Amino acid sequence: MTTKRDYYDILGIARDASEEDIRKAFRKKALDYHPDRNKSPGASEQFKEVNEAYQVLTDPERRRRYDRFGHAGAGNGSASGGGQGFDGFGGFGDIFDAFFGGTGAAGARARQGRDLGATVSVTFEEAAFGTTKEIEITRIEHCTRCEGGGSEPGHEKQTCSNCRGSGKVRRAQRSVFGQFVTEAACNVCGGAGSVITDPCTQCKGSGHQRAQRKLQVTIPAGVPSGARLSLQGQGDAGVRGGPPGDLYVDVRVARHPVFERQENDVVYAMKVSFPEAALGVELEVPTLDGPAKLKIPPGTQPHAVFRMKGHGMPHLGRPSRRGDQLVTVDVATPEHLSKRQKQLLEELQQELRR
Repeated sequence: MTTKRDYYDILGIARDASEEDIRKAFRKKALDYHPDRNKSPGASEQFKEVNEAYQVLTDPERRRRYDRFGHAGAGNGSASGGGQGFDGFGGFGDIFDAFFGGTGAAGARARQGRDLGATVSVTFEEAAFGTTKEIEITRIEHCTRCEGGGSEPGHEKQTCSNCRGSGKVRRAQRSVFGQFVTEAACNVCGGAGSVITDPCTQCKGSGHQRAQRKLQVTIPAGVPSGARLSLQGQGDAGVRGGPPGDLYVDVRVARHPVFERQENDVVYAMKVSFPEAALGVELEVPTLDGPAKLKIPPGTQPHAVFRMKGHGMPHLGRPSRRGDQLVTVDVATPEHLSKRQKQLLEELQQELRR
């Protein structure tokens, strides 16, 4: 039995070599041993070894197993037995990838439709308790006449004569290795494998049409301004059987005349008179739930903050849990005093100085 050579020795690299070091070594060795350039006996086998070492060492998991268990852990018994050797296009594709960035056997592939965007405006109260809004969008949909097929109803597509229905054509390309055969999408049918001979009169053969749609958007309770909602499958239609894109709706919350939001709390600024702050008072204040009573204790100082539990914004996704309303107190100083008021304040000032 022939003992398999060490992959690092084959490429002439250290065991801690980076992926870029491995690729550089592979390029050099592949040029040296490629059968189209090296006609010496054994070049083909050496080339297979180089290709096998490259594929194992550039796969992180297979390299980890190889470093620990040797060839038994790499899961690749021989260069040809693993389906990745020189024979056929398995290993050949990796070689082309390493030198030219890949060839890609292109054909007609299903493609997801484009994502779309929209904006919806809501009031402060609507953002607090949730609502439903109607928006209007323009999107690409499957043609209603041909149902996306592109052909006039009653007419079938014809097999492409250029690619004979495969959607791919082969091209020969010369390089430093010799001649390579690559596959690309058919330039006649665009990779579909068939051509439309009788285009749909409504969509002109495209299979798609532009349509305006009105959609209902559910605004969740507690949504902040700038939040983005996702409506899956409401974007443009897919191509060649691909799924539709999504619609992303940005929420804009209008400013409130008296409330300000701080995360899940609502802030309300309230003015009280000096006597009210000094003697205490019970006042009615607005909240998101309607008017509510708030007690201002005697001796309240300017900029004092009072917390009204559970009168704030609902938590997004947990509407039963709410923040608080924070009432900030501003003690108002009168700008114009009557003669009697001035006299009373002067008397109070004298009393406070004693």
